[in-house]
Amino acid sequence: MPNIKVYNMDGTEAGSLELSEKVFGVEYKEELVHQAIVTRLANDRQGTKSTLTRTEVRGGGRKPWRQKGTGNARQGSIRAPQWIKGGVVFAPKSRDFSKGMNKKAKRAALVSALSRKLADGEIVVLENLSVVEGKTKEMAAMQKALNLNKTAIIYMDKADEKVVLAARNIANLSTLPVEQLSVYEIVANEKVVLTKDAVKMIEEAYGE
Repeated sequence: MPNIKVYNMDGTEAGSLELSEKVFGVEYKEELVHQAIVTRLANDRQGTKSTLTRTEVRGGGRKPWRQKGTGNARQGSIRAPQWIKGGVVFAPKSRDFSKGMNKKAKRAALVSALSRKLADGEIVVLENLSVVEGKTKEMAAMQKALNLNKTAIIYMDKADEKVVLAARNIANLSTLPVEQLSVYEIVANEKVVLTKDAVKMIEEAYGE
């Protein structure tokens, strides 16, 4: 079974933890991880863009000048695309960008991403996570102690408003409840920080 060190918020070791082979020791499946990320990004797109084609722009029903004899290029409407206030060629329209992914594939992608992070030494497990005052300096001290120099995502086993407030002003540190565990966040951040209880919750949910 995979084994990982457990740390306190001040960076000192607090023991070790055996991890589930089914969650943190599976083969990396790049195609499923890629599919999960593409699905997430596609589902985040609003698809609300819309502009008018020449048939939808108001006006332009009359031919601006006669076909021949004026010396000007022939024109049929002042709402053609080459005119100011004319319609747009191949105008973008509202559409649904959402994609689907079945549950087994989602699970496989997530445990694959977690296993890769563990193999690369990019998972940090905390004995517990709590702050007294909810001040930025408290989370900044933890960030320094655990060498979270680049982007990091903290998954909490329970909602803690003080932790969220303390981390909110740190640009490269974000917090989420473990229920919102996602392949995209795991891959997008250099380090994934999990509380000890969050690890247990992940193993219970995905270790079947």
